[in-house]
Amino acid sequence: MSYKKAALFDLDGVVFDTEPLYTQFWNKVFEQCHPEQPNLATAIKGQTLTWIYDRYFANSPQLQHEITTQLTAFEQTMPFEYVFGFEEFMSQLHQLNVKTAVVTSSNKSKMQQVYNQHPDFKACFDHIFTAEDFIESKPHPYCYQLGASFFGVKPVECVAFEDCINGFKAVTAAGMPLVGLSTSNPIEVINEYTEVVIPNYLQVNFTDLCAKL
Repeated sequence: MSYKKAALFDLDGVVFDTEPLYTQFWNKVFEQCHPEQPNLATAIKGQTLTWIYDRYFANSPQLQHEITTQLTAFEQTMPFEYVFGFEEFMSQLHQLNVKTAVVTSSNKSKMQQVYNQHPDFKACFDHIFTAEDFIESKPHPYCYQLGASFFGVKPVECVAFEDCINGFKAVTAAGMPLVGLSTSNPIEVINEYTEVVIPNYLQVNFTDLCAKL
C-alpha cells in the first residue's frame, strides 16, 4: 500500500444522505416528460444539470427553466444531513494531514444552500469543485483528474469516495483507488468497480481503509 495523500469526495450520497430525495424529485420530472424511459432518475446520478438538460431537454428551454425553478425551491427546503460518521471521519483525515476536496456535479447555486445550512462546510475541505469547474461530466474522469492535479499528486496517491455508477466509472477511468458508499446502490453493483465498500463512516479507519485498496 502506498500512502494516500488526498481524499476526494462526491457530495450527494457520499457526504450527505440526499440521493433518495433527488431520486424522488427526478422520478416525478421524468414520469411527466419521458415516461417511455422509466429508469432515468437512476441513470442520471452523478451528472451535471447542464448535461441532463443537453441530453433530455435540449429542445425545451422553457421546460429547463421550469425544472430549474422547481429544483431550486426543492433544494432550499431539503435537509442536508451528513452520512453517519462523516464529520468524525473528516477530523481523522485532518489529523493525518490528508488533503481533502469535494468533487461534485452540483452547481454553485445548489452549494449555496449547503453553505446556508452548514456555515462551516467550506472550512472542512481544502477545496470544493463544482459543476462549473468541469469541461466534461461524469463518467468522464476529468473531475477526478482535476482534483489530483490541484493537489499536485498522482491519481494512485488519492482515494475517491463515490456512490453512483457514473462516479465509479469516472474514478476508475482516472486510475484512482475507489471506496464505494452503499447509500445508492447494492453492494453487488458496487463490487463490479471496487471490493472496498462501506455503508457509512462509523468506525472507519482511513489507514485500514487504504490498506485494502
